Amino acid sequence: MAERRSQDWFGGQGAKGFTHRSWVRSRGVPKDHFDGRPVIGICNTWSELTSCNSHFRELAQHVREGVLEAGGVPMEFPVISTGETLTRPTAMLLRNLCSMDVEETLRANPLDGVVLMMGCDKTTPGLLMGAASVNLPTIGLSAGPMLNGSFRGKPFGIKDAWTLSADLRAGRATVADVEEAESCLNRTVGVCNVMGTGSTMAAMVEAMGIGLPDNAAIPAVDARRKVLARMVGRRIVDMVREDLTLDKVMTREAFENAIKVNAAIGGSTNAVIHLTAMARRMEVPLSIEDWHRIGRDVPTLLNIQPSGQYLMQDFHEAGGLPVIIRDLCEAGLLHGDALTVTGRTLAESNAQAVNHNRDVIFSVAEPFKSHSGIAVLRGNLCPEGAVIKPSAAEPRLLQHRGRAVVFENQDDLDARVDDPALDIDADSVMVLKNCGPRGFPGMPELGMMPIPTKLLAQGVQDMVRISDARMSGTSFGAVVLHVSPEAAAGGVLDVVRDGDLIELDVAARRLDLLVSDVELQERLAAREVPEPKAKRGYARLYVDTVNQAHDGCDLDFLVGRTGSDVPPNQH
Repeated sequence: MAERRSQDWFGGQGAKGFTHRSWVRSRGVPKDHFDGRPVIGICNTWSELTSCNSHFRELAQHVREGVLEAGGVPMEFPVISTGETLTRPTAMLLRNLCSMDVEETLRANPLDGVVLMMGCDKTTPGLLMGAASVNLPTIGLSAGPMLNGSFRGKPFGIKDAWTLSADLRAGRATVADVEEAESCLNRTVGVCNVMGTGSTMAAMVEAMGIGLPDNAAIPAVDARRKVLARMVGRRIVDMVREDLTLDKVMTREAFENAIKVNAAIGGSTNAVIHLTAMARRMEVPLSIEDWHRIGRDVPTLLNIQPSGQYLMQDFHEAGGLPVIIRDLCEAGLLHGDALTVTGRTLAESNAQAVNHNRDVIFSVAEPFKSHSGIAVLRGNLCPEGAVIKPSAAEPRLLQHRGRAVVFENQDDLDARVDDPALDIDADSVMVLKNCGPRGFPGMPELGMMPIPTKLLAQGVQDMVRISDARMSGTSFGAVVLHVSPEAAAGGVLDVVRDGDLIELDVAARRLDLLVSDVELQERLAAREVPEPKAKRGYARLYVDTVNQAHDGCDLDFLVGRTGSDVPPNQH
């Protein structure tokens, strides 16, 4: 067996080994921890600024105990923690910075394997992107969802909170109602209690075999999450001994499985961008078209908000993601022979799953919804693609033609959306520009534009909305996102005008601006390219090098792998 990476630091009897061992001994580490046993990094995104991950101090201790029990040496370290709840202008701006932090920390230190502790939306792809570029034995441990909310005797999820917010704007709810709901929604730590991006990405970790079974749905405060953490700590030590590196798990088949599982759970549209970026770090070919080709025949099986009724705690109690994975495997829809971090195949790892509530988890034979979670659109308005989540939209709007009402940016939207004089009706198409990767910068979750107050008062609950932004996985509606190229990169979106007709046909996978080719080219030729908003620092680096949405929004120079070669010694 080849000598482990950590032994290049800690092995040998000369001055090099002495120096490195001596510094670590200052923490009370015993001598036998340097005898060649696996050194395991615990990559912790704990932060009081990231409430989803704020229980990671305790969870990391359970990982540590598992590592020690299996004969490994745990070494915990922090990386930047990017939370959707507080981070401005958007956590997406910092996802790639997080990946750089992880990659450089792993490569620069005496680590043989790593546990990635991830929860809030961007920490999962950020950690996995960085780890993919290094390619050590790697296992993921997600935060878990918060418990179900409870508001005035009824279950309360984040989709319900969006609805309550709209009711406040329409005058159907009071400020006191909203203030009471604050503590009723977020009763515990953990990611959102619906199938938002946090839970979606945890499900992707499990579906790809990067996490242990039940990783996605055990609630954050459930004792079983602590047991899972300990088992993760044990398992990563054996993965190092087996040389089970990340590239053996993050294969093309694993990404195809993730796309299909995302369809089955009605997962977040953000998964399109994140999985694309992760695949390109691992040098696995994956395009936006794969979402249509691979996922189109997979029905939605999970009755959960925002596409359905129930919440993440209900999903766990019904049997969790293993039930869906088993059903999809038995239906021949997944690559059941894909290797997972358990050392067994995906099908073997989930073979014993049992469905305890068929109102929550449906079957392939009798699905919750016949159409899949995400559709990829093409057309002259989005030549490089756009996405929509049909399962979360009013069906009547999935084929629609309407008059454009254009907002040039977020400030314009905020200033005019509730103006009684706004020329808009229920059939109009709301268009938001300059909220893509470069234009904002960072591609914020502004795609679920608020329905104008005067239309809310008329009972309108959904409209076609189009932008180069993203939306929260907790959001819903006939919302077209990730229009590529974005407005700030010269996309057609930039030249859409008030009154233009736009046609959406999800069944035909089309999104078109109904103007002539000649006029469209004239508009594009006359447009003025704005100066970047970011002037310095990481934000300027991001704007200058970020790829478009259909390419995963990674920085162009980060795509691919460098590997885990040991850097030169500095002493």
